[in-house]
Amino acid sequence: MAVLLLAPMEGLLDDVLRATLTRVGGYDYAVTEFARVSGTLLPERFFRRIAPELDGGSRTVAGTPVRVQLLGSDPVCMGDNAARLARLAPAGVDLNFGCPAPTVNRHRGGAVLLDEPELLCRIAEAVARALPAGVPLTAKMRLGVADPGRARECAQALVDGGAGALVVHARTKLQGYRPPAHWEWVARVADAVRVPVVANGEVWTAADWARCRAVSGVPDVMLGRGAVADPFLAARIGDGRLGVPDEAERAREWRVILSLLAEFRERVRRKVEARHAPGRIKQWLHLLARCYPQAARLFADIRGLRTLPEVSAVMQRHGVPAETDTPGGLMRATTPAQRQPLAAAA
Repeated sequence: MAVLLLAPMEGLLDDVLRATLTRVGGYDYAVTEFARVSGTLLPERFFRRIAPELDGGSRTVAGTPVRVQLLGSDPVCMGDNAARLARLAPAGVDLNFGCPAPTVNRHRGGAVLLDEPELLCRIAEAVARALPAGVPLTAKMRLGVADPGRARECAQALVDGGAGALVVHARTKLQGYRPPAHWEWVARVADAVRVPVVANGEVWTAADWARCRAVSGVPDVMLGRGAVADPFLAARIGDGRLGVPDEAERAREWRVILSLLAEFRERVRRKVEARHAPGRIKQWLHLLARCYPQAARLFADIRGLRTLPEVSAVMQRHGVPAETDTPGGLMRATTPAQRQPLAAAA
C-alpha cells in the first residue's frame, strides 16, 4: 500500500499546523522542522519545543506518528544528540540534507552537504548507532547542490550509513522551489538503493500525485505546500478521488475548514506572542487561497490588520467560529471519537 507523508516546512508547517492538517486525515506519518545541531548537546526541552508531540506518544492529537528531524554536519555531535532524543521515544528520526536556505547552508547544514557523500555516510552511521532498535532512521535529500550528478552516490552513502528510507526532493539546492520538480531523477535514485524511496516536490493536486508516481516509479509521496494549500488533498488521494473537486465539493470542504481555522487560531494564540499571531493566520490563508476563493476573500479582508482581536472579528464575520470546542474538543482530541479524521465530514 502506498505511503503518504506530511513534510516539514520551516516557519510554516510546525506542530500547530501539523495538528490541524492531520486532523483531516490521510497521512501515514509527519516529520518535524529541523532541530539544528551545531556543536552542543541540545536539552530535552529543545526537542519538546520543536516536537511537543513527544509528550503524547510522538503522535499528533489526531494520532498521526511524528518523526523528529535533525540537521547538522558533525557526525559525533549528531550521534550524541540522537541518543538524547531517543530517550524521548520519538516515532522515528529523520536527517535533513534538503534545506536550501542560504543561512543554513553557510553554516554547513542541509543541502550544501550533498557535495560530500562520505560525510553523509558518517553522519548517518553515527545517528544509526545512537538509536535503539525499533526507532526508524530516514533521511531527506535533494538531487544535489548545483546539479544531480552525485544524487545516486549521495543516496547510496546515506543507505550505507544506516538510513532505512529516503525522501528525495526532486530539485537541486540551487533550484530551490522553482518548478518543475524533476521526478525522473527520483526513479534514478530509487534504482540505485535497496530501501524505500519517497518522492517530494510540486505535488499540488491528486493528479500531480498520480503523475509523480508514474514518472518517479515509486509509490510513496511526501506532500508539503500542496497539503497546506489543500487540507483535504491527502484524504482525497487516499479515497482514490483524483479528479478536480467541483464547486460543491470545495464548498463542503470550506465549511470544515472554517472550524479548522478556529482551531488553528487558538493553537497559534497559545504558542506565539500576540503580535505574531495575525501573521501566522495570514500565512496559511494565503496558501489556502490557491484552492478556496473564500480564503482569498478572507485574506483580503484581514491583510492590513495588525492585532488578533481585529483579525478574529473579521474571521467571525466570514463564518469562522468565535471559539473552538476547546478545552474539551478538537484541541485535545483525547477520545477515539475525537481523533477520527474530519475528511468524511466534507
